[in-house]
Amino acid sequence: MSASDLPDDVRHLFTAIDHVGIAVPDLDAAMAFYRDAYGMQVLHEEVNEEQGVREAMVGVGDSGSCIQLLAPLTPESTIAKFLDRSGPGIQQLAFRVDDVEHVADVLRRRGLRLLYDAPKRGTSDSRVNFIHPKDAGGVLVELVEPSSTAH
Repeated sequence: MSASDLPDDVRHLFTAIDHVGIAVPDLDAAMAFYRDAYGMQVLHEEVNEEQGVREAMVGVGDSGSCIQLLAPLTPESTIAKFLDRSGPGIQQLAFRVDDVEHVADVLRRRGLRLLYDAPKRGTSDSRVNFIHPKDAGGVLVELVEPSSTAH
């Protein structure tokens, strides 16, 4: 069966790997490492109070994909808890989608649990939701609908 033979709700749920999230204890040190060791450029940096992180998006060449560096704002944040439990490292895999609500609905119909009932604000005013790791092979999968003003 080819992709064109599949129903619309099965085809092209994900349009690209948007980013891979890396939990780090020190954002400035991590940005310096990615710049100095890998020659990567920080494309965006922000504080997301709701998610409890200070973050930076580091470009992977001209691919449009990024590495997202995530440092905790407080000891109670999800990233701080991840660091306490697992140490620095890959925290999530994020797929880019055209319509996060549609993709979430399709995935729910397929029996997957999402962490939020409705999308939340992500990096650069994107809209995001997450697939529960227990339903995704132990991987926290983020769904990212870029802001209409994003590049």
